[in-house]
Amino acid sequence: MRRNTTRTAAGLGAALSLFLLSACAADGGASESPSAGADEHEAPDATEMQSRTPRVAVTYDGGVLVLDAMSLEPVGDLALEGFNRLNPAGDERHLLVSTAGKFQALDLGTWAEAHGDHSHYWTSEPRLTDVAYDAVEPGHVVVHEGRTALFDDGTGEVRVIDSEHIADADAAAREYTTPAPHHGVAVELADDTLVVSEGTEEARTGIRVLDGDGKEIAASDECPGVHGESVAADEAVVIGCEDGAVVYKDGKITKVDSPDSYGRIGNQAGTEESPYVLGDYKTDKDAELERPTRVSIIDTRNGEHELVELPSSYTFRSLARGDDGEALVLGTDGQVHVIDPESAKLTKSIPVIDEWEEPIEWQEPRPAILALDGSVYVTDPATDSIHAIDIESGEVWKSAELGVTPNELSGVLGTEAHTH
Repeated sequence: MRRNTTRTAAGLGAALSLFLLSACAADGGASESPSAGADEHEAPDATEMQSRTPRVAVTYDGGVLVLDAMSLEPVGDLALEGFNRLNPAGDERHLLVSTAGKFQALDLGTWAEAHGDHSHYWTSEPRLTDVAYDAVEPGHVVVHEGRTALFDDGTGEVRVIDSEHIADADAAAREYTTPAPHHGVAVELADDTLVVSEGTEEARTGIRVLDGDGKEIAASDECPGVHGESVAADEAVVIGCEDGAVVYKDGKITKVDSPDSYGRIGNQAGTEESPYVLGDYKTDKDAELERPTRVSIIDTRNGEHELVELPSSYTFRSLARGDDGEALVLGTDGQVHVIDPESAKLTKSIPVIDEWEEPIEWQEPRPAILALDGSVYVTDPATDSIHAIDIESGEVWKSAELGVTPNELSGVLGTEAHTH
């Protein structure tokens, strides 16, 4: 594998050789307008703040609404047609919007700059930048250890970019293309190891692990229906399967079996401070829409797999992790269910919104949950509203009407990116 830089917008000049790290992959494929870039705090509309300013973004039919995370007041409303998905970009300033034919950088207008032993904090109006990474079918985005991995389901192309440069037009990228296109996922570890899914358009079968030079160092074909990922403590990577999961850690792949012959884990929520990974859990292979009431907890240290029964069903947008590692599940009973992952026990349930039912079509709006900066946010499409919750006290400390029907939900802290 190689890294290089290529600018795809006219007039942007030669690649920046200083960003070539240790010479790894091909064309990063990003472009930007001359007025965009990382130094936007110099723009007239930038304001210096006393502290960081987290912001939350929600998609709706026709655009993206950006809110101040404390006041829940709107700070930007950006028109964008189509069904759009939000992904963390890794730099705590931008999100990557999966939109028609590309991953597009969305600047939430909040960031920090380190100055020796302190930082300066800035805000500006949110905006959709011209920086975009072409993708036939933009799929999963995975952020880990200061690197952001993009997966194009239409081509099987993986691009890995330094998170702090994700919105730079000339960002260097490590590139790898899977043997066949599929709905896949990839994550790069601190030592440049790349964990990537294996499959075709007809079937996803397992994972491959490549070193920094692209040489295969481990592989497994024991993961039918590969879907989703999470990175836990000590860089344990969990990939979901239709019969459990596989865990890659310390050069070894371990299969974690479900107690049911079909026990699908397709969405996970992990934290790099905890060895436990929260996952969904479905057992009806033939269901048009299964409404599960159990979730999975995997201990990545030993491969133990526990199931937790909940008072209600939930959906793929229902999983999150609290600041103390709590496993959080937003139920269709309108409550946030809090699970202690170590004991695999439900510890409390916090009422937030009214009961709701998952729609048949996965693109249709449904409540979503986001953990950010010590709070947990829940959207409610039925009332076009958003709520902020303190998990420890169980208090809904702020609510706001959005004026639009929310769908996807994400946010940024407004701090410096973690570097690789």
